Amino acid sequence: MDMRVFDLFKIGVGPSSSHTVGPMLAARRFLLECPELAQAAKVQVFLYGSLALTGVGHATDKAVLLGLMGETPSELDIDSIDEKLGKLDSTGQLALLAQHTINFDVLDDLRWHKKEVLPGHPNGLRFELTCHDGSQFQQVYYSTGGGFIYTEAELNRHANLVAIPDVTLPYPFATMAELLAHGKRTGLSLAQMLRANELCHCLPEELDLGLDGIWQVMSQCIARGLKITGELPGGLHVQRRAAKLWLSANDTTNSLPHDGMHKVSLYAMAVNEENAAGGRVVTAPTNGAAGIIPAIIQYYSIDCKPSEPIQGIRDFLLVAAAIGMLCKKNASISGAEIGCQGEVGVACAMAAAGLTAALGGSNEQVETAAEIGIEHHLGMTCDPIGGLVQIPCIERNGMGAVKAITAASLALKSDGKHHVSLDQAIETMRVTGFDMQAKYKETSLGGLAIHVVTVNHAAC
Repeated sequence: MDMRVFDLFKIGVGPSSSHTVGPMLAARRFLLECPELAQAAKVQVFLYGSLALTGVGHATDKAVLLGLMGETPSELDIDSIDEKLGKLDSTGQLALLAQHTINFDVLDDLRWHKKEVLPGHPNGLRFELTCHDGSQFQQVYYSTGGGFIYTEAELNRHANLVAIPDVTLPYPFATMAELLAHGKRTGLSLAQMLRANELCHCLPEELDLGLDGIWQVMSQCIARGLKITGELPGGLHVQRRAAKLWLSANDTTNSLPHDGMHKVSLYAMAVNEENAAGGRVVTAPTNGAAGIIPAIIQYYSIDCKPSEPIQGIRDFLLVAAAIGMLCKKNASISGAEIGCQGEVGVACAMAAAGLTAALGGSNEQVETAAEIGIEHHLGMTCDPIGGLVQIPCIERNGMGAVKAITAASLALKSDGKHHVSLDQAIETMRVTGFDMQAKYKETSLGGLAIHVVTVNHAAC
């Protein structure tokens, strides 16, 4: 496996890992790789497929511009975005990597090709830099979900499974079956094996610091989302609900037995409302599904009353990352490629596996939990209304979180034996996704995206 835990969990900004985080990284990378940046006279950006169809609602244009300015999702000062973009609008000038200033016309130099899809992936971007002497430098990038970006050549190598890890891992794996075999041979847990693999890249204290930092950002995101009210941006007039519902959830006068699950849903919704507002989130494995894993870790740390919560959370993240790696490697985590089963479905599987591991489940029980999470999201479409990561995305994270707990509970009460393996479920997800009509894969051309809009227009 040529991925690390921090490849799956990236600190970034909303509302989308594939349409915001990826394009921002691609724009910056293009300029960093340009051999004649100081001679640049003009830069143009061309967006294709899903990036063009839902890019406005996903802030793809803003992300590309910020990337050209040299910003990164993890370091971007969210409060400075309006000022930076406003300056570009008023002056018509863009400082490439904050170093070399050119004239930039947003309407002419940022183009949307809604009816054209590049061959490598539905999320394609092409950058073109023209120097004063007329020479050009061009590059195509694909944003494949979770903030991962590839050039055409890199994508081909990735698809052909010829990527070679830069170190020899003690427990290499490309399938869950291989991980389970390692576990049977050594007696180690999945968390222990993933930790050993990670320590080939860093010191133990660096790994723990990184894992703790991921959870800190997730936890802060929940806390913010449970406090802020108001309307989300984008024009759908969607009101943030998590904060108000959280107040009523803590009112014990009308408590119900299922209120615990209600709170878990609100944790997840709080994160995805923050994401929809362009706030600081962690890809888990994507922004569109970013609320599920934080919600389940919060549930674990508070409701499950673990004796060693810090180590439990670290194990949770390591095991969840392993499931995400398998899904990305052997299927996809891109809604534009295989629908929301690859986002919310994968996040549910990751969370279910992580919770099962943190609660002391066996390797086989962890696999069972992950398989249940995938199996019961198979065929889920990605049909965001208005191209915004709001409806049905926010509530869908709340539902996915509850499913993750159910999957973990079923797995922990089992002997780890089941009819469908995780590897089979992942392959089924891949085939199902590629059989799915394109209009149901993050284009806003099908499903809720057209039926709700049609109803609203009829009402007018």
